[in-house]
Amino acid sequence: MPGHGLPPLTSPNPRILILGSFPSVLSLEHQEYYGNPKNRFWAIIGNLFSIPQSLPYPERTALLTACGVALWDVVASCERPGSSDSRIRKPVPNDVAGFVRRHPSIRMVALNGTAAGRLYHRFCEVPGLPSVVLPSTSPANAAMPFEEKVRAWEVVKKEI
Repeated sequence: MPGHGLPPLTSPNPRILILGSFPSVLSLEHQEYYGNPKNRFWAIIGNLFSIPQSLPYPERTALLTACGVALWDVVASCERPGSSDSRIRKPVPNDVAGFVRRHPSIRMVALNGTAAGRLYHRFCEVPGLPSVVLPSTSPANAAMPFEEKVRAWEVVKKEI
């Protein structure tokens, strides 16, 4: 049975679109982007935009979108036992190009990890729109120190 992802989170005029690959099992259960407490996404975002990780999810996402950041995933639906990106089968991509057409203020796509980057470039790359593959915030990418991830992710804040 295919799993279905989450709808995009955005404001009327986002400048950066952050794309993950596909939500984890916990994210889907909670219906929240980066809902696994071991995922470092919200810690990194908190560091960059001064958004406290302790805030309720609706407040965190409202503050993030107010900063000009939209969140979505490359994959709309797929078959995947568990949460590992390497187990994604039969991916159906989201209409990223359509999203960008509806939000012409987007200046860059930031891809959360190599799997998101690979899937984006394979299925739904938007020609002419700059993109950058950033270190995954997933707990599976625990080898990279947190401070190093924050430095790499600073490009998101600089583009706003």
